[in-house]
Order: sequence, then structure tokens, then C-alpha cells
Amino acid sequence: MGIAFFFNIILMAIIILIVVMFIRAKVKNTNKSSMELQLERDKEKYSIRAMQEYIKRQFDEITRMNLYDLALSEEEFERRKNIKYELKKALKGAGYADISDKKYVKTLIFDLLRNNYKVNEININNAIKFDDEQELTSQDKFEILMHEFKKEFKAEALTTIITKYSLDLPKYEFDKTIPSYVITSREIDDIFSKEISMSALTFDDKLEIVVQRIYQGYKGYSVVDDIRDMNIDGVSGGVSGIPPSFLDQVSGMDDYMAQMKDGHVPMSYDSVWIFYKGKSTYLSFLSFGSEQELKRVCQNIYKYNNPGQLSESVGYKVNEMKDGSRVVVLRPNFSESWAFFVRKFAPPTLISAEQLLTHEGKGPVIELLKYLIRGARVTAVTGEQGCGKTTLLMAIMKYLYPTITIRVQEMAFELHLRKIYPYHNILSLRETDTISGQQGLDVQKKTDGGVNILGEVATHPVAAWMIQMAQVASKFTLFTHHAKTFPNLVTALRNSLLAIGMFSSENVAEVQVVNVINFDIHLKRGVDGSRYIERITECIPLERTFNYNNDYRKIEGLEGKLDKFMDNTVEYYRHMTETSNFTYKNIVEFKDGKYVMANPITETNITAMRENMSPEDIKEFDNFLDTAWR
Repeated sequence: MGIAFFFNIILMAIIILIVVMFIRAKVKNTNKSSMELQLERDKEKYSIRAMQEYIKRQFDEITRMNLYDLALSEEEFERRKNIKYELKKALKGAGYADISDKKYVKTLIFDLLRNNYKVNEININNAIKFDDEQELTSQDKFEILMHEFKKEFKAEALTTIITKYSLDLPKYEFDKTIPSYVITSREIDDIFSKEISMSALTFDDKLEIVVQRIYQGYKGYSVVDDIRDMNIDGVSGGVSGIPPSFLDQVSGMDDYMAQMKDGHVPMSYDSVWIFYKGKSTYLSFLSFGSEQELKRVCQNIYKYNNPGQLSESVGYKVNEMKDGSRVVVLRPNFSESWAFFVRKFAPPTLISAEQLLTHEGKGPVIELLKYLIRGARVTAVTGEQGCGKTTLLMAIMKYLYPTITIRVQEMAFELHLRKIYPYHNILSLRETDTISGQQGLDVQKKTDGGVNILGEVATHPVAAWMIQMAQVASKFTLFTHHAKTFPNLVTALRNSLLAIGMFSSENVAEVQVVNVINFDIHLKRGVDGSRYIERITECIPLERTFNYNNDYRKIEGLEGKLDKFMDNTVEYYRHMTETSNFTYKNIVEFKDGKYVMANPITETNITAMRENMSPEDIKEFDNFLDTAWR
């Protein structure tokens, strides 16, 4: 019995031990499941999408709150009222690319996430994988790089990265025989490994990067939000890749896919391009992520000053942004996909001919530009898109006498001369839905204009305005045009006068044009992105003299009179069939990488220029003429 009792005790102990172990295992599994569940909840709660939704709700609550229902004290009421007003104003301004409003909104997002949403060192890694460098995407790495470089270089951050690592050199990325300008994910990964130590990133750094990601998906311009703020020439999206409509064309789609490298087909929303120092560069590592996101950017980026609604019936909009950048937005069915182009112009501190012209021999060229302006010559600035016409026009206006008033007519405000020359008498006008360009020109004639500037002569009516302005409206006129050669410029303007019905004779229309234009400054962009003045051309109208013989009155006999009549008839038809009313010559040429003073200015233009200059400038001009073309 003692043995049986002892055995029962041992058996009971074993059973109790098993039960205890089972309970412990169950509790452990339960705790593990709870922990995993909590981790999953945190992963979702602290994702970019969830935090963005939280910020939207918070901002909606602040801006839509009815303060009168809260029974607040007068002091608290005014405080909340101001917060509500400031946030509404900042959200609106941020959508227009106002840097100060953007900073205000981001600061508020930062505080809400840290103080209210309880983002910390651990859960922030659910938004961006700061704790695992291998998990970072190329977009993550690029935005971390931009954050770090902006600390020191601010708006020059992107330029500094590109320059430091020679990212603007052509590469054989897509075709082994033809180079292209592209920045790839491999290059971003390499730069990131050299520049960034993850351990050096503080929690505030990480949170600021997350805030930028949330902001750009909420009120900003997606992946181009920070890029747009940089000192580059421009940025565009939706201009490469396959439009969504193409996918509907299923015939032969499998064959097309098979031809693509690695079977990857970039879509239109994978298209992010920058315009940097005259080079269109593809940022292949960035994408808007979806057509819907690209559409959202296109629908918001042009809205400054309420230019009207972009719709299927109005398939494009040309406007300016708050910082003066020009923005063009296009949508289907007018274009094959949603697309936008932002063209930035050099800030006032960079506007000078000395900085724009960098090649050897630029000194006399800059002097000549000064005398063309002070000599009040009607001058065209021509060249292809992106060659620097508008920037040069802004630069040479500094040579104008301050006593001469400036009137500007543009399609969209681009020159912004008052920002650069705040002490000059300047007024800019543009077309609106209710005021035509012709009406604007008629008003300009009554505003004491000294020099009239046309931002861009790109249509027949605008060409006619230019001729009108140069003939009767002002002292002289400056304008830009896309002509490739000087004869092309004359022909295009002549055809515009004919197209709108101002003249019916090509000959008469051409005479009007060549009697107006004095000089053409033609700019060019090299294959390496460099920009320079290819030539400065002087227009020389040809004088027509009719040498009719009136001696037929003194001649007796019909045969002699018929001979004289035939001589005069031949003279008439000789003039009527002459192929040109002008000739031209290059005053300056760009040869072998340097500027060459080719031919001197004609005496006719020299005399007219002297008449418009001050006595001091006349002396300097005469000295320039004596030395420049030696």
C-alpha cells in the first residue's frame, strides 16, 4: 500500500506538471498572438496612408469646426479662430506652391504626429524602413538624400547632388548606341551609400522625412513636390511611358510586352523629368505610382489665381504659379495622357548677361546688347524652346534707361520684371477669358509706354500686335519668337499678317515686317545643354527706286512712244517680281566655341542708335564701334 500510495503521488505530480506546462504554453501562445496582433495593428496605424488619413481628418475638423457651438471664452474663441483662419489660408497657399504656407502646414503635421498620434522611434519604421536599409526604396533614399542636402544647400540641394556626382552626363541606359540623359536607381543607391549614415539620422530627421511624404500626397505635388522647389529650369510629368489608353489596344499586346526589356513597361505615371541646365533628364527611379495620383497633381498644380476649370472641352491650361513659374497642364482627350510642365525662371539674383554668357569673347557681345537696348532698336530674341530667350530678355532689360517706361504683354506672366527692377516704371498685361490681346494692346497705347515687350510671338494675332506696337505704340519693341533663321522670322511674321487679313499682298506685308525689325538675337542650346548666342543679325531693308522714263511726251511718233512704254513696263515688272525686300548680315557669330565680331553695324542703324543715347553713352558707343570690329 505504501508503494501504491507513493506511485499515485508521483502520477498526480506528473499530471499537475503537464497541466502547468500546457497552461504556460497556452498563455505564451496567447501573448505571442497578442503581440503579433499589436505589431500588425501598429504596422497599419503608422503607415503613410493611415497617418495621411489622420491628418486629413484633423485638418477637416479644425477648418470646419463651428466655434460658436463650443461656448468658449472670448480669449479662447479668438485663439481658435486665428488657428482656423491661418490653417485655411496656409492649406490654400500650399496648393499654389507658396513656400511659407507649405512650411506652416508641414510644421503642424509634425506636431500632430509627434504629440497626438504618438509617433516614436519604433513605430516610425512602419512608415519608412529606417531600421532596415535593405528595405528602403529608391524614392525613400532620394527623399532622405534631399532632406540631408537641403539642410546645407536649401534650394540648391538637387543641383549640388547632380553636380557632385556628374549625374547630368549622357548615359547609354536604354540604347547602347544612342546616349540619353537619365538618373537611375543604381546611381541613387550608390550616392545614398556614400552620403548617408542611418545611425546619424535623428528622430526629428526621420519624422520630417515622413511629414514630407504625407504632405506631398495630401496637399503637395506627389514625388515632384520637393523637386519643384529646387533651383532648376523645370519639371514635368506624364510625358513618357505608355498611356493607359494604349492598354485597351489588346491586339498585338503580348508581342509588344515580349519586346520590352525584362517585360517591364513604364506607364505614363512612371514619368518624372527635370529640365536641368538645358537638358531634359529622366528620373527613372521616381513614379507617381498610379494614374490617379498623376491626375490629382495635374488638377491642382495650375489653380493659382483661379484660371478656370480644366475639362474635356477645355483640354489644357496655361498659368503661372505663385513663385512666377509657368505651368502648362494637359488632359485627355486633348492629349494622350494627363501631363504637366512647370517652367521655372532664374531668380532675380541670377539675372545678368555676364552670368548667362560664359564663352570666350563675350565682352564685346555684352556691350553690343547694352547699346541695342539703349539705342532703342526693335529686337527679336529667337531660338528653340528652353534655349534661354526669356531669361536673356529679363537680363538685358537692366541696360534700359530708368526714365523709359516699360509695358509688357504676355499670354501668362513670365517675365516678372517688377520683381527684378522694382524701381522702374513697369506694367504687365495678359489675355483673359474676357479681355483679348488686341484690347490689351489698345489699352497699352494709353499708358505712356516707352518700350513694349511681347513675351512670346507664337500666333498670327500676336505677330500682328508686334508689328502694330513697333510702328505706332512705343519708342521700340522687344519680343521672343521660335524662328530658326532670320529669313524664317521675316517669313513667319509676314505670313501672320496675311493670315489675319491685314494685307493681301505678300510683298507689301514683307515690307512692313522688314521696316520694323532691326536686329535678331538668336540663341541656341548645344547637345550638352549649354546655351549661347549663335548669332546677332542686322536686318537691312532694300530701298526700291523706280526709274521710269517720262521722255515719251517729247517723242513724236507712235513707235518711239511704244518703246518708252515697254521700257517702263519692264521696270515695273522687275520690281514686282523681286524675290526679297531685304538683306541681312551677322554682326556677331559663335564659331569654334567663342564669339566673333563678324560685320559692323550699318550707318543707318548707328545714326538711329545715337539719337536715342545719352551724351556719355554716345562717346562709349563710338569707341566701341572703333574697336569691336578691328
